[in-house]
Order: sequence, then structure tokens, then C-alpha cells
Amino acid sequence: MDEVDRAFAVWPRAGFLPSEVRDRAAYDGPLEIGAGQTSSQPRTVADMLRLLDVRPGQHVLDVGSGSGWTTALLAHLAGPTGRVRGVEVVDALVGLGRGHLDRTGQPWASIEPAVPGVLGLPEHAPYDRILVSAMATQLPDALRAQLADDGVLVVPVGGVMLRVTRDEVTEHGYYRFVPLV
Repeated sequence: MDEVDRAFAVWPRAGFLPSEVRDRAAYDGPLEIGAGQTSSQPRTVADMLRLLDVRPGQHVLDVGSGSGWTTALLAHLAGPTGRVRGVEVVDALVGLGRGHLDRTGQPWASIEPAVPGVLGLPEHAPYDRILVSAMATQLPDALRAQLADDGVLVVPVGGVMLRVTRDEVTEHGYYRFVPLV
């Protein structure tokens, strides 16, 4: 069992879903969490986390934190010496995600509302890792600029999962997500 599998075991998706879909938590597909948003397919989340390769002590940004599940998983991977900041554009989901995250007892992680017209949380940059759980139409330079010199950004762009560093962009399969706003 690798670290991503351990994080999934500690923080199963069911605890981050609305009660009406919780019985479908094991379904390997997206599930509605409200406001037209979804909790991503578990296999996709696992793929993204493995590409991101979060290490203990890292500063991580979770763009599109939704229900708080990915933020909790990232916090588990970064550990108490790390810092994880989730950001969410849908106001109703900020409260939902915060409530779920608070119950995990990981005070080194938080969820903040997005600032209109601003992608990410540039005031807290640089980040060692950035995860984006929504589909961009083009590589978001604003997020790439928030990376530390040796940082990694994982983002779906135009249906293709990209792993991005300051010097390189690699492709890692085809995926579907809600649009990045």
C-alpha cells in the first residue's frame, strides 16, 4: 500500500459526500455534491495525487476544493509539518468543505473562498505542489507562477491531464471534469 492508498483508507470519500449520495461513495465515478459540482472519480483523484507526489512538510494548494475530500487527502500526505490551502469559488461549497475538513482534525489544512478574478491564492505562494480539480481550457499561467522553483502543478487542460513544472509539461491521459471558473 503506497501513501496515496493510505490516505484513501484514512479519509474515505463517504465522509465528504452529501447524505443522499453517501451510499454510492464506492462508485468509481463523479458524484454530485451540490451547486452543479461533483466529487471526482476516486481513480482519477488517486492518479492525480500520484502525479503530484506530495511529500511531508510541503506547502500545497488545492484549487477547487469542493467537499474538502482532496484537501483532506493532501493534508494527510503533507502531514502536520506541511501546510495545505484549499480554495473554492462556489460559496456554498466553502462552508461544506470547511465543515468536512474540520472534522478530520488536521489543523494544518484550511479552505478559503476564492477572490473574484484571482486564480489560486497568490498571496500565500510559492507552493511546492498545486492540484487543480477542474478543467482548464488552457494551461493557467497564473497558477504556474505560484509554483516554487521545484514545484509541481497537476491540472486537466482540454481533456488531458498535465504534470507541469517550471521547465516541463508532460501529458498523462484523458479525463473529464467540471470547468475551471
